[in-house]
Amino acid sequence: MYIVDMYLRVRKACLVEGMSIREASRVFGLHRDTVRKMLSHPVPPGYRRKRPPRRPKLEPYTGAIDRILEDDRSAPKKQRHTAKRIFDRLRDEHGFDGGYTIVKDYVRERRRVVREMFVPLEHPPGHAQCDFGQAWAFVGGEKRRIHYFVMSLPHSDGIFIKAYPGETTEAFCDGHVSAFRYLGGVPQSILYDNTKLAVARILGGGRRKRTRAFTELQSHYLFTDRFGRVGKGNDKGIVEGMVGYGRRNFLVPIPRVEDFDELNVHLEAECMERLDARLRGHTETIGERMERDLGALLPLPAAPYDASDKHATRVSSQSLVRYRTNDYSVPVAFGHRDVLVRGYVDEVVISCGTEVIARHRRSYEHGDFVFDPLHYLPLLERKTGALDQAAPLAGWDLPEEYGKLRRLQEARMGKPGKREFVRVLRLLETFPDDEVHAAVRDAVERGATGYDAVKHLLLCRIEGRPPRLDLELHPYLPSVTVGTTSAQDYMKLLGGKAS
Repeated sequence: MYIVDMYLRVRKACLVEGMSIREASRVFGLHRDTVRKMLSHPVPPGYRRKRPPRRPKLEPYTGAIDRILEDDRSAPKKQRHTAKRIFDRLRDEHGFDGGYTIVKDYVRERRRVVREMFVPLEHPPGHAQCDFGQAWAFVGGEKRRIHYFVMSLPHSDGIFIKAYPGETTEAFCDGHVSAFRYLGGVPQSILYDNTKLAVARILGGGRRKRTRAFTELQSHYLFTDRFGRVGKGNDKGIVEGMVGYGRRNFLVPIPRVEDFDELNVHLEAECMERLDARLRGHTETIGERMERDLGALLPLPAAPYDASDKHATRVSSQSLVRYRTNDYSVPVAFGHRDVLVRGYVDEVVISCGTEVIARHRRSYEHGDFVFDPLHYLPLLERKTGALDQAAPLAGWDLPEEYGKLRRLQEARMGKPGKREFVRVLRLLETFPDDEVHAAVRDAVERGATGYDAVKHLLLCRIEGRPPRLDLELHPYLPSVTVGTTSAQDYMKLLGGKAS
């Protein structure tokens, strides 16, 4: 191929100086056809193939290669065929005896032809996209994987991020509620992938059966849902990019926080600070463009959605309710009853009818037991033999005065002392913990260890009156005889001192 400098010399000689093609061919040592080509093109046009290349050795095997490439389109990206692997299969399975280069060239050409193309999109204000991401953080001194909810506004590039212990239904719903509160309104439509948190089943023809929780959420806020194609994350490419942006910019270095509340305060502050940024290709900041988004949002309803995962179940014979592989206690009075469990991000609430019968911290362990000792005290009052081995009472952090009280009760009353101790513990069901602790401490100091004495001291503290303990009403309490001191006793003491 001739260089551009030669083109310049030939074209200038013929087109400017009037040299003929015949003369230029003689002067520059070129074929006349080459001179004519130079006069037709200002620069070398490059090699032009007139017909597709012939591959006589490969032609019988192109169908097999095309089938492999078609199957690869539905396979995981990291487990698709390389050109070398296709060559090996053609050789081993089909008896191909050609070279690797012609296979590699054909595969490269076929992949270029079938590679997907995209249409640039315009994003009107007031619409959103949602997704979850994963990252690592130190929470309470423990390194753990966190899941963070991302809502992006493609028109302005504004985002909202909130972290959770797991990618669950209640986190999905709470993320929406929190994002709507942050924005002060509800997007007109939200684009999702086909997450199981929102889609119970894909019906085909673009139709989907929504989950109950997602249908409730949508009915509460009245936004329109949209779903991308299965396995096509690029359909919601804006939020996919924001998931990575949040991980790289908001969660690097790895955060060290006491709890998720502290982490989410940090993430929201980062989202607010980003509003001052001006992205490439825009003359306005994200915050200025976001004003148009906010102006196009739907109004918030009067009350937020109850962001919980609801399950109906029954209380077991051990007064436990199972939710997400973990067991939570309820009062023994509700044993074998039908209850409704509402799982929130940070707590589990159990109701029987319209009455809330138990609230517990949410556990994200597997096979965990979460007890409230007060739930089992009525049963332990009848079955005092189980007091020492009662799992709900294990690890119950009570002041040391309770242990002293129990030892005194059992020493003075024997086996009934256990029941008396449980009756004292049941005061915690009704009265404030600190008041009961103070009454127990007062009872131990006075030596009045019975249930009635502790309750009397407790009521006196609450009502602000002095205690009046009538020991004749409590025959099991230790009696004390105080004699009258006479003058003769003092004289004996004085006499002994003089001697």
